[in-house]
Order: sequence, then C-alpha cells, then structure tokens
Amino acid sequence: MAETKENSLVKDLIEAGIHFGQRSSGWNPRMARFIYGKRNAIHIIDIKETIKGLLLAKKFIARTVSDGKDICFVGTKRQAREVLQQRVGDVGMHWVTERWLGGTLTNFRTIRARLKRLEELEAIQEKDDFASYSKKMESQLRREMKKIKRNLDGIRGMTKLPGALVIIDVKRETNAIMEAKKLGIPTVCLIDTDGDPEMADIPIPGNDDSMRSIDVVIRELCAAITQGKTQRAQTSGKEGDDSSAGGQQPQRRSSRSQFRAADDAPAADGAKAEEPAAAAETTTN
Repeated sequence: MAETKENSLVKDLIEAGIHFGQRSSGWNPRMARFIYGKRNAIHIIDIKETIKGLLLAKKFIARTVSDGKDICFVGTKRQAREVLQQRVGDVGMHWVTERWLGGTLTNFRTIRARLKRLEELEAIQEKDDFASYSKKMESQLRREMKKIKRNLDGIRGMTKLPGALVIIDVKRETNAIMEAKKLGIPTVCLIDTDGDPEMADIPIPGNDDSMRSIDVVIRELCAAITQGKTQRAQTSGKEGDDSSAGGQQPQRRSSRSQFRAADDAPAADGAKAEEPAAAAETTTN
C-alpha cells in the first residue's frame, strides 16, 4: 500500500514538471547535489532528492502539528497565491500570499495590533456601514480596512508564533527566512536550481515556477497537517481518559489535623486502658 502511494506521488510530481529547473546559466552551484543532469541548457532536478526532501518535510510537519504548533505558508508569487489560499485554508493553517511585511514575526505584537484594528473596522461596517462618518472619512476607513485585509487576512487567526514556515521560492522570500532564522523557527522550502539550499532547514528541490508542481507539494504537506491534527486529537483524548480513570484524588490532610490526630490517639488508648480497671474494681466490691 505504501509503495502504491509513493509510486502515485512520483507520477504526480513528474506530470507536474517538478523536475524541470532553471536555465543552466543562472544556476546556484550549491544545488549541484540535487541536479540529475542538463538538457537543452536547462537543469534537470533529481526526482529522488525531491521525494526524499518531501517525505522528510511531511514527517517533520506532522510531528510539529501533533505537538500543538501551527504552520505558516509563505508564497507571494502569482503561481502560489491561489494554491495556498485554497489548500492551506482547508486545513485551518495560516498563509501569506501578498507582500511579506517586515517584522511579521520579529514584531508580532504590532501585527496583532493591526489585526485588532481590522476587527474594529469590520465591526463598524457591520453596525452601520460607516453611515455615521463623513464621505471623506468613510473612504479613508474603507481603504485602510482593505489594505490590512489584503496583507494580513491569511494570518488573522495566528495568535502565536508558528512552529515552522513553509516557503515557496527562497530567492523571493528572503525576509521571511531571515526573520525565521533570527527567532529559531524551522523552515521547509521548495527550492529551484537558482536558489540556495543552505537557507532552508529542510530543502525540497523542485520547480517553484509551475503552479501544478506547487500544488502537488502543498497538497502533500497539507495532508501531513491533517495527520498531525489527528494525532493531536488522539493524544488529548488519551490524556482525558487517563485523568477520568484515575478518579478523585485523595484529600490531603493539613499538618494541623495530623498533629490533632496524633494527640487524640494516646487519649483514646488511655480511655481503653481505664475501662478494664473500672470493671475489675466493680467485681472486687
């Protein structure tokens, strides 16, 4: 069964053209270990290395999600926008498909403040559709709301820093990678032959200009997220069963009550000793 899934994955990747790299004149020499050969001045990526990196990334993401952490996907190029919004939104994770705002991770408190502002503007719109404001003020508020929503709508549910970043095209998303490295956040990157694999913690060599190849990679990573969420639910369910099976915890006695019990014990022993003596005196009389 596993071999069938892997063969199907290889077929999907090849049909998507993930093995086609950039022109050999613009390649990065650090990608040499991921390149199979060259044809018509275009580098051909080794599909075995792509599968290896993808399986490693899936295992890592599933483990990260099962630990209770979130994943943020970053792909601002045109080919990746629609794929990320559809695939990542379905699994309840976060994405950035417009311009990466500087400080999205390193200045996360300010980003959350802007998202709070977006919620305030949406509340005003829902209440009276800006009818209580002048035409000029209404135009300014609508423009502000549209701008915030365009840039930050994909991460409005991200209340804490993500456990990992998934990057499409390392050359384009350099700022996101640098912020992640500064905060120690692992990165999983789809890297073409013109990229630098040293910038990624888990590189997935492949064509990052093809919408179909991006879709296959994101589909597999989202499947790993679903698997991680299932493992998280099972783990929390087992912990709940263990706590309920344990029953009520025994009540702890204070030190004062323990000393009181120790003082009462000799008195009780003395009373028991007096009872036979009183019975003996009665018999003698």
